[in-house]
Amino acid sequence: MNLLMRSLVRFLGSLGVVAMSTVCPLVSAAEDVPGEFRKGTIDVGIYAKDADKTARFLTNAIGFHELPGFSVPAAMGNKIGLVDNQPFKVRTFALEDGDSATRIKVLTFPQVEGKPADQAYVHTMYGIRYFTLYVKSIDRALERLKAANVTLLGETPVDLGGTLLVAVRDPDGNFYELIGPRK
Repeated sequence: MNLLMRSLVRFLGSLGVVAMSTVCPLVSAAEDVPGEFRKGTIDVGIYAKDADKTARFLTNAIGFHELPGFSVPAAMGNKIGLVDNQPFKVRTFALEDGDSATRIKVLTFPQVEGKPADQAYVHTMYGIRYFTLYVKSIDRALERLKAANVTLLGETPVDLGGTLLVAVRDPDGNFYELIGPRK
């Protein structure tokens, strides 16, 4: 199965779509693995105002790499129950190679303009509020953030007792924590 199709399978699987093999013959059944879940990681979708800015933040500032993306026609979005007759595009970013890597899917809707969320602080809205990424070297993470002109939040980095925490925001205001040792 090619990378594009695996990305689509992963996206639809994360939504609970289990009967895709009848719609798309390239989608194979889940592997026979112990436990309830096929993977121990999750994929997260972010609706971005400017996908290019978000892509630069994820790749340059954080260290994700971009994988092939895909488009979802309006009819499929309706069937899934995610959209009201709107086509959308998905750009996929991963921290590592392989099927068990964490992925962020950046969604764009060419025919509609979304509304910004209140991103003042994590307590100003319900819902997914931040991402925590564990890095091998907080020094390397700080170098990437500085090179990408990303502003650190609060008084970060904050020492957690041998491990440091850095907080930043992406172009849409989503919060990211990077946690790791000095190296």
